[in-house]
Amino acid sequence: MVDARGFLDRLLAENGSEACLAHVETLEARGQILEPFPDLPEVLRRRLTSLGIEGLYPHQRSALDLLDHGGNVIVATGTASGKTLVYNLSFARDVLEDEKRTALYLFPTKALARDQLRQVRELKLPQIRAAVYDGDTPQAERPLIRRNANLVMTNPDMLHASILPGHARWADFFLRLSLVVLDEAHVARGVFGSHVAMILRRLRRMVSHYGGQPRFVLASATVGNPAELAERLVGLPFAEVTEDASPRGQKLFVLWNPPLVDEELGLRRSAVTETSWLFERLIESETRTIAFCRTRRAAELVAEFARRALPGALKRRVKAYRAGYLAEERRELERALAGGELLGVAATTALELGIDVGSLDAALLAGYPGTRASMWQQAGRAGRRSEHSLAMLVAQDDPLDQYLVNHPEDLFAKPPEAAVVDPANPYVLAPHLACAAREQPLADEELAVFGEGAPDAVERLLEQGSLTRRRGLLHHLGRESPHRQVDVRSASGALFAIVDEETGGLLGTVDEARAFWHVHPGAVYLHQGEQYEVSELDLVRRVALVSRSDADYYTQTRDVTDVRVLRVIDETAIGEVPALFGDVEVTRQVVGFQRKLGSTQETIEEVPLSLPPQTLVTKALWWLLPRRLLIRARITAAMLPGTALAAEHAAIGLLPLVATCDRWDVGGLSTPLHPDTGAATIFIYDGYPGGAGITERGYEAGPRLLEATFEAVRRCPCARGCPSCVQSPKCGNGNEPLDKQGAAALLAAMLGRTWG
Repeated sequence: MVDARGFLDRLLAENGSEACLAHVETLEARGQILEPFPDLPEVLRRRLTSLGIEGLYPHQRSALDLLDHGGNVIVATGTASGKTLVYNLSFARDVLEDEKRTALYLFPTKALARDQLRQVRELKLPQIRAAVYDGDTPQAERPLIRRNANLVMTNPDMLHASILPGHARWADFFLRLSLVVLDEAHVARGVFGSHVAMILRRLRRMVSHYGGQPRFVLASATVGNPAELAERLVGLPFAEVTEDASPRGQKLFVLWNPPLVDEELGLRRSAVTETSWLFERLIESETRTIAFCRTRRAAELVAEFARRALPGALKRRVKAYRAGYLAEERRELERALAGGELLGVAATTALELGIDVGSLDAALLAGYPGTRASMWQQAGRAGRRSEHSLAMLVAQDDPLDQYLVNHPEDLFAKPPEAAVVDPANPYVLAPHLACAAREQPLADEELAVFGEGAPDAVERLLEQGSLTRRRGLLHHLGRESPHRQVDVRSASGALFAIVDEETGGLLGTVDEARAFWHVHPGAVYLHQGEQYEVSELDLVRRVALVSRSDADYYTQTRDVTDVRVLRVIDETAIGEVPALFGDVEVTRQVVGFQRKLGSTQETIEEVPLSLPPQTLVTKALWWLLPRRLLIRARITAAMLPGTALAAEHAAIGLLPLVATCDRWDVGGLSTPLHPDTGAATIFIYDGYPGGAGITERGYEAGPRLLEATFEAVRRCPCARGCPSCVQSPKCGNGNEPLDKQGAAALLAAMLGRTWG
């Protein structure tokens, strides 16, 4: 058991460390409350007792009771609160009552499916014949699974690409389907969530076609809108269970802000460097620790920096864990961590989800992971049940992290963010309707399953020639399956292949909407810790050719953006600032890129590019800046471009505070005079065709977003603007011009205050 306070005291005794301590939150221990089992078969009761399970937590019992009454349930509770037991018990009772019943479990990752398979097998019930059916399942085993398994574990990607297109082979399984589970449902948000929503509707349709009537169970981390999330994903009414009554030990949650290395510029020591230093200190004290990092490269660096500082015996007990390793390597790392052979692992979010890694003492978070749901998932990996534990969030040099370490109440006292899903996105809806028609010709009355936008999407598909109507049914036209054209992790249909020109091997793919930004000619591209440079981008064949590179610089694109307002969906006002939400057409063109030194961020070369413009029809929020407001804020015409750009950057940086997103999911434009609005305007738009629901949340939470943005800019100690307030790593103008003081005055005026 870790002595969290003792470790923190020793840390603060080191020179300069005290200034880094931003906040300490003590989460008190919570005792165990057990309720008796519901009516269970005796064999199941004995199996649970043999696993040390003597009763159910109140939230587990509530969920099972709701399922008993035929309802659909979402359980949104913390890490290690026993959500898995809810659906495993539900299906175990079903199958002991009738061995012909079947269940389908959906997990966001292959690793999680295999970990959950182990948990099901621990019940040792021969009536449950469980198997994983995903892309790693050998072809020879698949017919056996379809014939014999009554519990199939897979992922939304496999359900879309293999199971639903081949539904006739699953007819008997679908007929007897009694339970569908979607685990880690909070991951199904944004564009991925919109795809999952359509896949689940296609599943409901095919199961109904074969006569099945399953109940749905969704398991999620804590989110602000669990029932709404479930209903948007599945399209059916849901009851929510949110009161977490599981036991936990005391947790010390520390917010840690790396020291300033340049006060005038406001630059801080990097979160990766600071996390590796804390990681090393924890390993030295033989504290079992997991360090979560935002990228694969960061995970490798944190582990490597810590190993360099540790003595030989300890350095061998520290590893990195990330996607991209072979499955056997990941399983071995999971086993070594759970068994105590490893003292520390630096991991990406691949270990955030519910894979069992045993009991850990400390969790380090290298940067705020983007949502409170993810933050609590990561922090919850340390200190299960009665053990004391330590969690430390190491702030990054960006507006959101800096705002949160200065406003800890937003992390610990505010409700979690709402998970954003837009099942009506036409760019997602239409391809899935084509897939549904390919699976089984669509009747008009079935369109209601797919939502209000389905009839309009069908009309567009008919005009395009993708669908045709025969004898009252909609049929898919064409020889090639439309399923292959849908990437469920992306909103733009066309994908660019990234190919190693030396070996011809496929390194990965990038969707069309992002290709010009990430794999333009000359771009430095990172893949599984290896660095490549793009030598050619073939726009016809949609291929980016890359070769290995040891360059000490990175690349950042320069682009020009134009926004045209297509339709106002809603409008309101924040004080005297008109706030609008609607459809926009964004035209973006990458016109060049900068090569920047990784060590200093200094620009060493500007390279022009000739790439075609891209058009994106999406959703946006926009704020109008009336002339009288600018006069009151003392913003002159010369100041306005830099002022508005700085305010736009800061607002985009704070947007994840009110919606589950990353700043890379959205874009922006600020202009002293926009032809469609007739005023100075700040636009923030979803970076996906059709939108992802992100700016809609930003529009709804406009006053809170502006308040947080003002606070972030006002409190930042830098003189002229820095990455912690108004600079953006994705600015197409290279962060020029920027006026931090003007932005503070403008934001104050927008909130009805004075500044300076």
